[in-house]
Amino acid sequence: MTMALRTEAIETLLVEKGLVKSAAVDALVERYEQDIGPLRGSRVVAKAWTDPAFRARLLEDGMPAIRELGFGDNTDAHVARLVVKENTESVHNLIVCTLCSCYPWAVLGLPPAWYKSAAYRSRAVREPRRLLAELGLDLPADVEVRVWDSSAEVRYMVLPQRPRGTDGLGVEDLAALVTRDSMIGVEQL
Repeated sequence: MTMALRTEAIETLLVEKGLVKSAAVDALVERYEQDIGPLRGSRVVAKAWTDPAFRARLLEDGMPAIRELGFGDNTDAHVARLVVKENTESVHNLIVCTLCSCYPWAVLGLPPAWYKSAAYRSRAVREPRRLLAELGLDLPADVEVRVWDSSAEVRYMVLPQRPRGTDGLGVEDLAALVTRDSMIGVEQL
C-alpha cells in the first residue's frame, strides 16, 4: 500500500470515528501547501534578492528577519537561531542534520523523506560533492562545498544565488522560481 493510500485510509477511519473532521484535515493540508513551508521560504529568498538591507539582516540573524515578513506565528519558536548561508559563484552550501532531522519547517515546509534518511545524513558530510552529483547537481571543481549541520539550537537555510536574467522580475515572480531543494542546497536555480 502506498503512503498516499495509507494516509487516506487513516484519515477516513479518524473521520468515521468522529475523532477529526474532514474539513479540519483539509484546512491543515491547505495551510501547509499554501502558506507555511517552502512558499514562505521562497518569499524570504525573493525579498533578499530584491532588498539588500533585508538580505543583510537575514544573513546576520535569520529569525528576526523572517519575522519581519509576518512569519512569526510558528517559525520554530523553540529554535535559538536560524542561520542563513548564501551561495556564491565560489561557495555552495548544503544543509544536513547528522543526528536526527532538525529542519526549519516553518520556512522550508515538510522535510523530504531523503533528508531524514541515514544515507543522506552521513553522505552529506563524508562525500557531499558526490552526493550532490547523484542528486543531479554537478558543481565545478573550483566551487567549494560547505556543509552545515543543523541542531536543536541552530537550524540552517541556504540563500540560493539569484538566477541570471531575472533582473526585471518582481518579488512574486522571483518567489515562484525558488524551490525547497535550492534552500537545502541540493539544487541550483
